[in-house]
Amino acid sequence: MHPHDLRFSTGEQMDRVEWFTPKWRWLKRLALAAAMGPVLVGIGISTDLVALIVIGSMLLLPLLAWLVLIPVLHWKDRYVGHRSGTWGAFLALEASGWSKFIYWFRHVLPDWYRSGRYADMR
Repeated sequence: MHPHDLRFSTGEQMDRVEWFTPKWRWLKRLALAAAMGPVLVGIGISTDLVALIVIGSMLLLPLLAWLVLIPVLHWKDRYVGHRSGTWGAFLALEASGWSKFIYWFRHVLPDWYRSGRYADMR
């Protein structure tokens, strides 16, 4: 059994820094790549190069996927509250993305800034 598996089976939560550091690192990398997307789309539109438009658009997709996945990963690993099942259902079943957007502001960012219900967590 991997130590990571034992931590969650015993109810111990992952440390804030340990949880956020790799996710923020990937978020920054994907944001940098996504920032090139509109540039390539603009160049592709002005030069009528469809390939640049497609590549530029595709550079945005990994960032958007990561922004959708972080709330699900946070809910699974670090959620603090009494409505875990409700949030789990919202995050899994709601298709428009609003639940993930709301979860970012209600849970992920407060956990990152150690505020609200996450103020006393490590």
